[in-house]
Amino acid sequence: MSFDKALHSTRVVTPQGVKDATLFIKNGKIGHIAEGPVSPEIAGHPGFEALGDAVIMPGLLDAHVHINEPGRTEWEGFDTATKAAAAGGITTLIEMPLNAAPVTTTVWAFEQKLAATEGKLHVHCGFYGGLIPENLGDLPALMRSGVFGIKCFLTHSGIADFPNVAEADLRRAMPLIEGSGLPLLVHAELDAPHPMEAFFQKNPSVYALYLKSRPKTWENRAIDLMLKLCADTRCRTHIVHLSSADKLGALAKAKRRLPLTVETAPHYLYFAAEDIPDAETKFKCAPPIRARANNDKLWQGLKDGVIDFIGSDHSPAPPALKEIASGNLAKAWGGISGLQCVLPVVWTKAQARGFQLTDLARWLCSNPADFLGLTEKGRLAAGADADLCIWQPETVFTLTENDMYHRHRITPYVGERLLGRVVQTYLGGAQIFKDGSFLLPGRGRVLLRK
Repeated sequence: MSFDKALHSTRVVTPQGVKDATLFIKNGKIGHIAEGPVSPEIAGHPGFEALGDAVIMPGLLDAHVHINEPGRTEWEGFDTATKAAAAGGITTLIEMPLNAAPVTTTVWAFEQKLAATEGKLHVHCGFYGGLIPENLGDLPALMRSGVFGIKCFLTHSGIADFPNVAEADLRRAMPLIEGSGLPLLVHAELDAPHPMEAFFQKNPSVYALYLKSRPKTWENRAIDLMLKLCADTRCRTHIVHLSSADKLGALAKAKRRLPLTVETAPHYLYFAAEDIPDAETKFKCAPPIRARANNDKLWQGLKDGVIDFIGSDHSPAPPALKEIASGNLAKAWGGISGLQCVLPVVWTKAQARGFQLTDLARWLCSNPADFLGLTEKGRLAAGADADLCIWQPETVFTLTENDMYHRHRITPYVGERLLGRVVQTYLGGAQIFKDGSFLLPGRGRVLLRK
């Protein structure tokens, strides 16, 4: 048998289940997977490595990441973000169109984005385009440029040059997007005046008031609107970072007849509002982290398949913008930094609820790959890209700032006791990360949708 590298483990996560198997890699692809013990001939090959019971899983795909370059690289850039991804076993990420400057709402802006990646990608990176009220005429060319989807907000995005759209904008844009086959990704909150807002502004460090000022009704109304528009236009519609469990039943029913997908984020699965201290702005995100009873239902949504996958929604900011010193939740940037932590954060809570490695691979690998149309990623199978995450699910560790590779190590996960540590990451059959060291920097490439 001709191969460049062979990796054996007693726990290889395949589409058919967890196997005692050997992966044979040739020219950056998985050539063959052989079940059972390794022959002496294979074991003696210089490209063979025995990994014991370390889990071999497809490299993770994170379909929701804010990197902010160009223009706001002091928040996060391609170099630091993709290093953090590699250290977390993520081999492919898709970057959102806002928080950079310019925002990715035209082909020209997309070209600036691509140029900014030069020499800085340590894992593969694709991109979404953006929908704002002013760029309807730019959409056709933008959708042909190689983006993987179009993102919009139904409420203020936090960035002045990425304004939210209204129903009238969506009714004009969604038929165009439907014709492209791309998904429309929706930040689903419809804001409305709320009596708690005044109390929150007077007491801006109180998390309970922030939560009440941004209620589930905002999210629920937005989801109702998107279900109606999806039915009217048949445009592929994707609800990002679902935090309200109230609409799981309606989403489940709609998914049986509509081109609809849903994601949630790790922080909604790991934390609960009852445990968040006041003035701890690193927990602020939008939609907010809600109560434990609500978040328990999100886990049920994952189990039932109503929620298709998990994306980090990595949205970093410098300490001053995050109001770390003041503890002012009203002024703080609303975003959680957690790209590197996705695997252990999700696994820590998932295994405690009885979920298995195959569930994890579905939420973090195969389902996001299917959503993005990346047919050669997300599964360990003959012909697939040899993008791999090798990790120890039983390893317990307390996350420290020194473990992090993000530009700013501001995350609510620091200090948490987590389960599951990534030990190796492979990209196209090449080992790019091992035990805290980056072995082949700059090996990532830009991904463009065909």
